[in-house]
Amino acid sequence: MKGTIVKCLQELVKEKFGQDKWDAVVAKVPDMPKVILSISDIDDSKAMKAIQATCEVLNITLEQAADAFGEYWMTVYAPKNYPVFFNKNKTAKDFILYMDRVHDTVTKSMENAHPPRFAYEWKDDKTLLFNYSSQRNIIVIAGGLIKGVGKYFNEEIKVTKLSESQLEIVFS
Repeated sequence: MKGTIVKCLQELVKEKFGQDKWDAVVAKVPDMPKVILSISDIDDSKAMKAIQATCEVLNITLEQAADAFGEYWMTVYAPKNYPVFFNKNKTAKDFILYMDRVHDTVTKSMENAHPPRFAYEWKDDKTLLFNYSSQRNIIVIAGGLIKGVGKYFNEEIKVTKLSESQLEIVFS
């Protein structure tokens, strides 16, 4: 996993809950790098342990962590670090439909990047079936990110997990 994911998690925990909580998270993850760079590679098992440890330390569910991460990623971290992807889209729907292209671009420009891939099917004019494909099988994070897209664009979005590979997104 790219370091940018863990770096965002670190910033979120430190900003919202304090350095002591992040220190407690790191204490639960053996061999977690002391310095996390956005472009570094973090072993998937360590990144997943950091997410699990965050849930334990903050006494929250994985879904709550995914929602907090998605909101922070979309409203604070990514706009600051990757503004080019935000300048191209004016609505939540446009951004969500653009997400696979973002990952395609990242895959080509960042060594060892293996982001999830997305495919889309329209159920009706307001309902999108979002198909998720990843070796990591953490669709809950994708759901949190999509909810974060709604917050970034100040739009109401309802996200329902249909399976381990599909979300239903309803736009208002």
